[in-house]
Amino acid sequence: MRRPDPSQDMSTNRRWVMLVSSLVAAMTTTCATSGVAYVIPELHRQGMSLSDASVLAAIPTIGLTLTIIAWGAALDRFGERRVLLVSLLVTAAGTMAALVVAAIGGGVVALAAPLLVGGLGSGAANGASGRIVVGWFPANQRGTAMGVRQMAQPLGIGVCALTMPVFAHTWGLTAAFAVPVVVTLVGLIAVAVAIVDPPLRTAADSAPVANPYRGASFLQRVHAVSVLLVIPQSMLWTFVPAWLIVGHRWSPLAAGVLVTVTQVIGAIGRIAAGRASDVVGSRMKPIRVIAAAAGVSAAVLSLTDWIGSPIAVVVMVVATVSAVADNGLAFTAIAEFAGPSWSGRSLGVQNTAQYVATAAGTAVFGRLIDATGYPSAFGIAAIAPLIAIGLVPKDPPLHESPVDAAESGGRQTGE
Repeated sequence: MRRPDPSQDMSTNRRWVMLVSSLVAAMTTTCATSGVAYVIPELHRQGMSLSDASVLAAIPTIGLTLTIIAWGAALDRFGERRVLLVSLLVTAAGTMAALVVAAIGGGVVALAAPLLVGGLGSGAANGASGRIVVGWFPANQRGTAMGVRQMAQPLGIGVCALTMPVFAHTWGLTAAFAVPVVVTLVGLIAVAVAIVDPPLRTAADSAPVANPYRGASFLQRVHAVSVLLVIPQSMLWTFVPAWLIVGHRWSPLAAGVLVTVTQVIGAIGRIAAGRASDVVGSRMKPIRVIAAAAGVSAAVLSLTDWIGSPIAVVVMVVATVSAVADNGLAFTAIAEFAGPSWSGRSLGVQNTAQYVATAAGTAVFGRLIDATGYPSAFGIAAIAPLIAIGLVPKDPPLHESPVDAAESGGRQTGE
C-alpha cells in the first residue's frame, strides 16, 4: 500500500522558493571558504609569496573540514532549519571578524583566526540544502533540482571573482572581505524566512535505517570519485584569477568578468547534467562522461599554456565548466542511497573528503606553480579525473534507496 507523501501537499512554487533559499544559503559556504583565493593577486602585489597566500586561502577550508561531519550528524538528529540558522550565525561572526581585522590592518596571523571560525561555521549548508532537495522533490525531478541547488558553488565563486579582486585592488582588503559578510547575512535571512524541514525526517525517526556503508561499496566509491574530480575543479577555481592577472597581465576586472561568465556557464552545466540524469534514470553514467571531459580538457589546457597558445584561455573555460558538472549528481546519489537517517553524515563525509583534497591541493599546487609554472600544475590536475573514470560505480537498484522506498510505502532494513 502506497504511503501518503506529505511533500505533495506543498505547492510547486513553495518548493522552488525553498530551493532558491537553499541555494543562497549554500553560497555562504562557497564565499566563506573560497573568497580569500580572490584576493591572492592583491596579497601577492603587496609582497606575499604565492605559496604563503595559498596557505592563507586554505585556512577556511581547513575549518570547514574539521566540523562538517559533526554538522551532518546534527542535521540527522535536529533537522535542517535549526542547524542551518546556527551554522550561518557562526559563519557570519567569523566573516565579520575577518572584515574587522582587515580594517585595522591585521596581518596573516591575525586574519587566520577569524577565517578559521568562518570555515568552522560553514559546514551545514551544503548537506542541509541537499537533504532539502531530496526531501521535497520527487525522484524524477531531483537531478534537475539538485543541479539548480549546485549552482550555489559556481555562482558563489562568480560573485567573489567579480567583486573581491576589484574591491581589493581599488579600495583595499577591507572592501573585499565585506563580500562574504553580505552573502552570509542574505543567506541567513533566506533560511529564516523560507526553509521548512522535509517531512521524510519524521519517517526516518520512527524507522531507523541500517548503516548504508555496510555490505555495499557504492557510497565509498562515489566519495572516491568525487575527491578525484574535485582536484582539477579546486585548482582551477583557486589559481585561474592569478593565472590571468599575474601570468597573463589581465586587469582584475577583466579576469573577474571572465571567471564569472565561466562560473555561470558551469552552473548551467550542472543543471543540464542533473536533467540528463533524470531523463536517462542514472546518476552515475553522466559522471563517467564528465570525468572524461574534465581530464581531457585539463590536459589540453596544460599543453596550450605550455606552448603559449592564445586558445589556452578558451580551453580554460571548457576545463572549468567540465570540472564542476558532477557535484550535483554525486550529492543526489548519496542522499538517495543513504536516506534521511544517514544523509547528513554521508554528505558530511562527502564534503569532508572533498575539502581535505581542496585544502591540501591548494597548498601543493601553489608551491608547484611557484617552482615549475602553471602548465605542469594543469597537467598533474588532469590525471585525477582520468583515474576516476574506472572507479565510478553502477547505479544501485531503486529499491536500495531508502528515500524512494519510503515514497512507495516501504523502507530499507539493511543491505
